[in-house]
Amino acid sequence: MHGAPHVVGDVMTRSVVSVGRRTAFKEVVRLLRGRRVSAVPVLEGGGRVVGVVSEADLLPEQEFRDSDPDRRTRSRRLQDLRKAGALTAKELMTSPAVTVRAGVTLADAAGLMARHRVKRLPVVDERGVLEGVVSRADLLEVFLRDDEELAEQVRREVVARLFPGPGSAVWVEVRDGVVRLVGRVRDTSLVPAAARLIRAVEGVVDVEFAPTEAVSSAPVRP
Repeated sequence: MHGAPHVVGDVMTRSVVSVGRRTAFKEVVRLLRGRRVSAVPVLEGGGRVVGVVSEADLLPEQEFRDSDPDRRTRSRRLQDLRKAGALTAKELMTSPAVTVRAGVTLADAAGLMARHRVKRLPVVDERGVLEGVVSRADLLEVFLRDDEELAEQVRREVVARLFPGPGSAVWVEVRDGVVRLVGRVRDTSLVPAAARLIRAVEGVVDVEFAPTEAVSSAPVRP
């Protein structure tokens, strides 16, 4: 996958626990606890995702079981109060589900999670049929890329294009995901552009420039 952005399909979990609309409250709890997941998709005929039940959807049952909410609480948390009396996944689920396609980049998937404040996304095909699940932890896998793998990509896709010889001699060093460019650059105006391109390489944590001449040795902040 060198040179191409990682996509959800590269990191998603394909073996997914799911429930149906009629799955009982206690069975949902057992599945979440037994599989050590924070949410499960709710499916209907053909495996199409119609909703998601998360730990947050289950908590109102515990929160409100022995309480008598005041009027302000009832008006502000009407949906939670409805879920407090839910017996099945259909009554518990958040619907429509926030889903993602397998070909979406990890950056876009991360943005989707952040906007909707969810920890996991069902991955669906064009018909809405479940293909897998991607979690926050899955999106972080790119930061486990080997340093030499990152260095090779930076050399090929950035240094070779922006700093070809003669007049430039740039070496790439990577340690713990931090890319360090060392050497001589003929056209210093290209340094900020190089830094932006390197930061776009998935798995890169930071970028520094340590030239032998003509460029400030401070870390580049595009």
